[in-house]
Amino acid sequence: MLPAWRRACLSVILQGKPRTVVYAFSRHASTTARSATEGKAGKAALRMEDFPCGVIRNFSIIAHIDHGKSTLADRLLELTGTISTTLNGANKQVLDKLKVERERGITVKAQTASMVHDFEGLTYLLNLIDTPGHVDFSWEVSRSMAACQGALLLVDATQGVQAQSLSVFHTARERGLKIIPVLNKVGDWGLHEAESLIKSSKIDLPAAQPERITAQMQSTFGIDPEDVIAISAKTGANVGAVLKAIIERIPPPPGSPSEKLKAYLFDSSYDRYRGVISLVSIQDGVLHKGDKIASCYTHKKYDITDVGIMYPEEISTGQLLAGQVGYIACNMKQSSEAHIGDTLHRAGVPVEPMPGFQPAKAMVYAGIFPVDSNDFIKLEESIKRLSLTDRSITVQRESSTALGQGCRLGFLGTLHMDVFRQRLEDEYDANIIITAPTVPYKVIYKDRIAMVSNPTDFPDVGDVREKVKEVQEPVVKATIIVPEDYLGEIMDLCFSHRAEELDHSYLDATSATEASARVILTCVMPLSEIVTDFFDKLKSRSSGYASFDYEDAGYKQNNLAKMIFLLNNKPVDALALIVHRDAEQDIGKVWVNKLHKVIPRQLFEVPIQAAVGKKVVARKTLSALRADVTAGLYGGHYERKMKHLENQKEAKRKMKRVGTVDLPQEAFFEIMSSKGS
Repeated sequence: MLPAWRRACLSVILQGKPRTVVYAFSRHASTTARSATEGKAGKAALRMEDFPCGVIRNFSIIAHIDHGKSTLADRLLELTGTISTTLNGANKQVLDKLKVERERGITVKAQTASMVHDFEGLTYLLNLIDTPGHVDFSWEVSRSMAACQGALLLVDATQGVQAQSLSVFHTARERGLKIIPVLNKVGDWGLHEAESLIKSSKIDLPAAQPERITAQMQSTFGIDPEDVIAISAKTGANVGAVLKAIIERIPPPPGSPSEKLKAYLFDSSYDRYRGVISLVSIQDGVLHKGDKIASCYTHKKYDITDVGIMYPEEISTGQLLAGQVGYIACNMKQSSEAHIGDTLHRAGVPVEPMPGFQPAKAMVYAGIFPVDSNDFIKLEESIKRLSLTDRSITVQRESSTALGQGCRLGFLGTLHMDVFRQRLEDEYDANIIITAPTVPYKVIYKDRIAMVSNPTDFPDVGDVREKVKEVQEPVVKATIIVPEDYLGEIMDLCFSHRAEELDHSYLDATSATEASARVILTCVMPLSEIVTDFFDKLKSRSSGYASFDYEDAGYKQNNLAKMIFLLNNKPVDALALIVHRDAEQDIGKVWVNKLHKVIPRQLFEVPIQAAVGKKVVARKTLSALRADVTAGLYGGHYERKMKHLENQKEAKRKMKRVGTVDLPQEAFFEIMSSKGS
């Protein structure tokens, strides 16, 4: 008689599921293998025709960063039986599949998961589209909401309404989504029982203030307190009420399977073996494996090779019907062909395209160079592969005299840039240097308008030959939520970063005299002031209590100039910066001090200068290495020593005229990674 785990593996082999075999063998446990086999069989038995629009609910979870979105998603998946509950309850961040997501505890890439749930005699298909919470990934949030009819607005009962909570709420409201308010880190109790629960230690976190945070949600969002569902995603308490609310409150998707096929493409990823995998929301009609489809945007035709749902991994179903959300694989080999917001239809049966949403607009640019210039081809290939999974990144080649060949990339923000860097290092073992982040400037000439994101291409505004009328920089409307005690510090920080139009109001429904009242501070601020170290200073000055969010506010004219750095009177192009005229001397001193610390001493004296146009705004001199040329002279006349010293001095003068300063890439890496002066 074969052992149970071997029988389970044999059963899986007969069903043609080799991946489960590997899983079963790796576990060496009969129970694990049996549950994996039964789970796969149950998923494969799903009949999509059993789920008409009336029993489908498409929803997302929206919240500020670290308010418990991924944890709530885990509990929903467990409660519906989509994933098994482990013995020690160790399911954590099931939908956060990237290494960087698990290490940082944030969601970067929106994921989709389908769940089947029985409620009052009916079987419902629930499609959850997880969303990131950081401001840099707001494009992922917008894209995810396009395939939903409702959203769970998750608010932390300890932190309350935060800046990103406001942003995602308004985005969901603009799209007409039904919003279900959920108060996390409380538990399965009524809001009015909070005090006794705190005393009995049954509350998720002792710092939770359910009554007060509910009042905040009412005053800020206009939400009825009776609609708020108090839960603890960590323990799973009262999460069943969330499932009930999803079914009862969120409307089913519109659409009819008898209409012409119309599918909305809202996400794509790249598989090295199958090509582009697209996530689609079926608006009308039915999509089968083997169908031939066409794109409204590119007019190209494709053959469907696989159709299915995410459960939460890919489960092939053979078809998708109106109202359902799933994945399709076709003979699309280039990720650039999968345009987000595109409408897919049956080949030869055109339909009216759905209004696609705006593509992501890069807000921060940086150059990426290999530490070893011989690794450029490998780095470029790694960047291309990684950008296939993130369509919001723009890539183009650039070269630098100091760093050699590299790529100039556009990101949605500095966290986005840092996450991309970490993924390059984790997934492709890249050793890279990233230049100082810059923003896209609008240069208005007398005869044309140009967008400049690379400081080396920025014109000399003071040179009349350039014919520059004005320079505009991107500005954002910033929202900062902070306790009243720190308001003065934060206002001072904003003013020091060229903020304008400052305004503030009290967030809490209670009076402003309350000691712990929080304030919403709004202002208009240049984007270039945010992409450096503004967020770090904000957290430092508010003892970590402030939350920050911003949205695009267009362009505004300002007094800007290009700062270049010269080593021995020769410019280093990779170090060029765009600075405001009022801060040029302070910035110049900081960077000159950085260079003075990391540049190796030469055999000749090296002047390090920061210049704006033809004006030097900061300078420091790197002293020369000096050999003791008189060490071998014993006795003799004084003039013999002077002759040797004069010869040395003349040689150094000659070296200074013809010599070049070696700026090693390790030193450049140290400059870019250091934040202080």
